[in-house]
Amino acid sequence: MWLARIFLLLAIAAEVAGTSTMSLISSEGGNWGYWVMYALICVSYFFLSLAAKKIAIGVAYAVWEGLGIALITMVSVFVFDAQLNTQELIGLAMATVGIVLVTLGESHNDNQSHSPKSVSA
Repeated sequence: MWLARIFLLLAIAAEVAGTSTMSLISSEGGNWGYWVMYALICVSYFFLSLAAKKIAIGVAYAVWEGLGIALITMVSVFVFDAQLNTQELIGLAMATVGIVLVTLGESHNDNQSHSPKSVSA
């Protein structure tokens, strides 16, 4: 389970890096930025798929997307000087609370299979 969480963190880091390059592409120009962005997003999906082998896909996707949005927003504020209004801050806080609740509700039984169970008659 710990390895799956590491894969999920790597997926989040790659997503944040890939999405953050979009701002650099618009300011720098050139095609190299698009290739970096596409490669990082592909790496992100690869690690997300590895994480989803042990973590329920709904939980993995919620954490990946929620933490990704929060971290991308932080990069936007601290690196690109973006300004957030009150509504955006409340939305990020709600997303963070949601991620915590989803993660706390996750089953931590490593023997649990995430495949659908068949019902016999």
